[in-house]
Amino acid sequence: MSLWLDGRRALVVGAGSGIGRAVTGTFLAEGARMAVLEKDRAKCADLAAALPGVPVTEGDATTREANEQAVASAVAAFGGLDILVSCVGVFDFYTSLADIEPDRLDEAFDEMYAVNVKAQMHAVRAALPHLRVANGNIVLTESTSAYYPGRGGALYVSSKFAVRGLVTTLAYELAPQVRVNGVAPGGTLNTDLRGLASLGMSGRRLNDSPGRAEELARRVPLRVALSGEDHAWSYVFFASERSRGITGGVLHPDGGISVKG
Repeated sequence: MSLWLDGRRALVVGAGSGIGRAVTGTFLAEGARMAVLEKDRAKCADLAAALPGVPVTEGDATTREANEQAVASAVAAFGGLDILVSCVGVFDFYTSLADIEPDRLDEAFDEMYAVNVKAQMHAVRAALPHLRVANGNIVLTESTSAYYPGRGGALYVSSKFAVRGLVTTLAYELAPQVRVNGVAPGGTLNTDLRGLASLGMSGRRLNDSPGRAEELARRVPLRVALSGEDHAWSYVFFASERSRGITGGVLHPDGGISVKG
């Protein structure tokens, strides 16, 4: 049986843990040649040790410089780039707008949108010249929060709606050379998704919530608690030629939350 991504050249932004790490491993198993961008130094070391031969760029995905460096590293290693995936994110732990002190709102807004929106824009802009040459494709990370209220606070939900809009707009702008699609995962096990530093949440991880697996399974019709490895196959599909007729689309690996009664 043929590999879905055999020989394809891919860059994953935010590859050090959670969904990004799972996507990286699954892409490799499906035959892709991989490069990664990760901010955390320890995670970079782990990636380099676990994935010999994979170019690892350490840098802040919210900056132009880090994305350009990661793209250059991938192109130097592989001679081009076919696939871009962005998995970076930060959370607000369901903080309502009314509970954010006015003197902290500007900083919290800037942090949320820099990580969840601007980082994806920088990644696309840096990779775009090479993706156009290759007639490549882009997969961005949305969220169930881009479709349903209550899956985050005002900052997080609105930022994911922005990513949803980014997928639609880029699919329109970049056709026919480059396809752009989104994956909207539901709640995820074993993620290192952390809270906003500007709201004093940087040491808090979503995965540390007590009884998380049971809570995730209980809130969706399929009664499953999904991991990054479960979500990774949606990225594989959009990155492969099996989806060559799809752009501006989204997959919802969320346990069926849209049909919840």
